[in-house]
Amino acid sequence: MLHKDTIEKIAASLFRAEREGFEVDKFVDQYPEWNADLAYRVQDRLIDMKCEAEKTKRAGRKLGLTSVAKQQMMGVHEPVYGVLLDSMQVTEHNTVSLEPFIHPKIEPEIAFVFKRELKGPSVSVPEVLDATAYIMPALEIIDSRYLNFSFTLADVIADNSSSSRFILGGPCSKPDKTDLTLTGMVFKKNGRVISTSTGAAVMGHPARAIAWLVNKLAEVGQNIAPGEIVLSGALCEAISIADGDVITMSLDGMGSASTVFTK
Repeated sequence: MLHKDTIEKIAASLFRAEREGFEVDKFVDQYPEWNADLAYRVQDRLIDMKCEAEKTKRAGRKLGLTSVAKQQMMGVHEPVYGVLLDSMQVTEHNTVSLEPFIHPKIEPEIAFVFKRELKGPSVSVPEVLDATAYIMPALEIIDSRYLNFSFTLADVIADNSSSSRFILGGPCSKPDKTDLTLTGMVFKKNGRVISTSTGAAVMGHPARAIAWLVNKLAEVGQNIAPGEIVLSGALCEAISIADGDVITMSLDGMGSASTVFTK
């Protein structure tokens, strides 16, 4: 078990790395006892540090490793989650400077916004949909603070699951107006199609990923509150971004989300 001082030390190292734009080594190489449970404790402390320093508050959650392919690549059998903060949200159509990032990538998502509390441990897909106020297209900018974008499961969890920024598109849609498993997605970079997929790419149904999240949060006495945003997981592989890139994702019948990057 990691001592409280060690958890503080790891969280402070990740906090400084993001703030000052430098890479850190994997912590698994330093602490043999390093595991996912301990990493989530580091994540909680990191978020507290960010909230205090940035004078911000929690906006919701994000999911990662929601595809079978990514889980197999990492040697795990379940997703991971991170925390979204108000300070992470970028208004759509605003340009995003690449200057603060270390290894920036971007991926398309479906965002859920909740009208009611969701509390595990046995939340189902229909309950997730029933508690959802609306869904919308979204983009997530991820960024790892680890050297060469190389990390283990526990390392990425501690680093707030590579969270960095997010963009919400529009319009808002009611979750009962479409079959999210069949909803088509087109992901473009500078007008060229990079990838296509459907909502089923996220654990068969994006709401299934959120049900997993809510039930996992129950293990540590946490839940999803009304008004919170949850990014349900990447609909395809993340792509690298550079100065001048214009990124757009569109969802069939649900609108789009886009952003532009500058140095």
